[in-house]
Amino acid sequence: MELMSGHDGALPNPRGVKLTYDDFVLFPDDELRHELIDGEHYVTPSPNDKHQTLLGNLYLLIGLWLRLQPIGKVWLAPFDVVFSRSDVVEPDLLYISNERKARILTAANVQGTPELVVEIGSPSTRRRDETVKRDLYERAGVSEYWFVDPERDVVRVYRRDRDRFARPVELSLEAADVLTTPLLQGLELPLSEIFRM
Repeated sequence: MELMSGHDGALPNPRGVKLTYDDFVLFPDDELRHELIDGEHYVTPSPNDKHQTLLGNLYLLIGLWLRLQPIGKVWLAPFDVVFSRSDVVEPDLLYISNERKARILTAANVQGTPELVVEIGSPSTRRRDETVKRDLYERAGVSEYWFVDPERDVVRVYRRDRDRFARPVELSLEAADVLTTPLLQGLELPLSEIFRM
């Protein structure tokens, strides 16, 4: 259950001003996911078993492939991505190439735009992941955004087409689809492996 009092999970801001990274670093270390999107504070509780299993599957599949093809690195949440002073999120998974890593990775967080961002939906985050966060990732210049839907066993892939995301491609477990990406040439992710429980 998402903690929410404002619209779409945003907590009310009695000051009526946009929060910034300075406010973000003061949020409690309470095992919850805290994010800022356009200066609004969102809080999400710990994910469930299926969410964590799918995230683990993706991390292992991509991470093992990157050991053999060391062209970049993949991270799991919690790991802050600071797009701007008022946009700080913790994607479930993110990938950064070696070339970009040298420019945007710090010891504490990512200060810029990863090439790939993955969010695994839940009933409490689905709407935000597919609207507010997708819009943020598009605006910030993310090359690809994958939305993994554990309820329908599908992955929606948003790829950048110039200055915005093209219409998403939907892959499904039922169709035995295999996810590939130009960001990781040669990597093949069968949905049967992503959704393996």
